[in-house]
Amino acid sequence: MIEIYLFINPIGGRCLTIEKQVTELMKKNDLKIQLRLIPLMNLHTVSDLLTREGLSKKDIHKRNKLSDIIYSASLDVKAAQLQGKKRGRSFLMKLQEEMTEKRTPYSKELVHRLFLEVGGDMEMFIEDRASDLVKELFIADQQIARDMQITRHPSAVIYNCVNDEGTGIRIEGCNAIKHVINSCKSRESVLRFFDNQEKHDHLNQEFPADHLSLI
Repeated sequence: MIEIYLFINPIGGRCLTIEKQVTELMKKNDLKIQLRLIPLMNLHTVSDLLTREGLSKKDIHKRNKLSDIIYSASLDVKAAQLQGKKRGRSFLMKLQEEMTEKRTPYSKELVHRLFLEVGGDMEMFIEDRASDLVKELFIADQQIARDMQITRHPSAVIYNCVNDEGTGIRIEGCNAIKHVINSCKSRESVLRFFDNQEKHDHLNQEFPADHLSLI
């Protein structure tokens, strides 16, 4: 089994691409994969999204508005995950598709519609979404990111649980994550990939802007 912590932007298109690839891998792989999707929010991630949207990082009004949306969407995702990982994952991907591909503005109405589409219990969702528990889960996620030294999205931490050593790698950047995922399509390829990283501790040079390290 491999365990994947995937740190994502809940309203990000790049993260959606990675999530789809990991989900497809989970369906086809002969190796059990445990996926944990973690909404990430910090000054760097907000600035990065402003840049990608062509907005000024110095515009305090836009920065605050975007921060509020990311935070609110993160709580939506945490509330959805309380009704099951698969439902939470489906809800997250639908939200990202609406906001990045269809350019639908974020709203409570959009969130409720999408959650009903994934077959969730709306009454329970509304109750959970307003609870302190969801806020605490979000804070716990940010602490996990700090502990793993994650600063941007998409990033991933992948643990090899195939052997007893539990080797982990930390990956930052889309191309690097895609490269690692494509290298882990079977039990044998997982063992081979982790063995190579332990020997060389560096990423293929075709990904100079991305980062990979053993943890």
